[in-house]
Amino acid sequence: MTELCAARLGLGYHGRTVVTGLDLRIAPGRITAVVGPNACGKSTLLRGLARLLRPDTGTVLLDGRDIHRLPTREVAARVGVLPQQPVAPDGITAGDLVARGRHPHQTWLRQWSVADEQAVSTALAATGVTDLADRPVDELSGGQRQRVWIALALAQDTDLLLLDEPTTFLDLAHQLEVLDLLTDLNTAGRTVVAVLHDLNMACRYAHEIVAMRDGAVLAQGPPAEVVDARLVETVFGVRARVITDPTTGTPLVLPEPRTTRSTP
Repeated sequence: MTELCAARLGLGYHGRTVVTGLDLRIAPGRITAVVGPNACGKSTLLRGLARLLRPDTGTVLLDGRDIHRLPTREVAARVGVLPQQPVAPDGITAGDLVARGRHPHQTWLRQWSVADEQAVSTALAATGVTDLADRPVDELSGGQRQRVWIALALAQDTDLLLLDEPTTFLDLAHQLEVLDLLTDLNTAGRTVVAVLHDLNMACRYAHEIVAMRDGAVLAQGPPAEVVDARLVETVFGVRARVITDPTTGTPLVLPEPRTTRSTP
């Protein structure tokens, strides 16, 4: 099973440091949710792990090897990535976009195959966008486009999926569908890492929580072990009660309303 970790990782943009000296090991075979306030470095970390951003310092290791020293095709065949705001080529249909997820598996000797066709069909069906396959991506709603991009990542058929805010633009029903899908993929053997904004959803679906603030990891571990009122206030600056979800047994965060916070 593919292993991914970061050692003393430093990341930034145009001379501005965002992540500094970060050490992180992604638990193989688990769902890891990266949480934290806006601009804390979550997406930057994911870009670094996905080899979309070269480190200023430190390394990202894929099965013990520097990911930046591996051939691009090899990385793409082993790590599926959904960036935060992907851009599709003008006029491309949903089906053709998802089919691009099979490119890492193509060679001069191995062209498009029945297995590729099946992988694309399975990815479209799993994300509920089969009926959109012939429609241009730029004509779809935000939620539809998001599901098509997730389908592309699934079509890569990798052991490891890195997803930056996969529930963005989705209504509650489709958020649950996507998170249930990630659970199914994990059960089938995939390691999943997802940046999520909804802390309660992260606690409900993830085996591991990575809580970030100001470019650093403040806590990592199973939700029941790391998510408490003190962590919520430290990471998000919000006072809250944390109780046990009566349905799942996972932490349930109940932010205090403003009227309660202002009461002497």
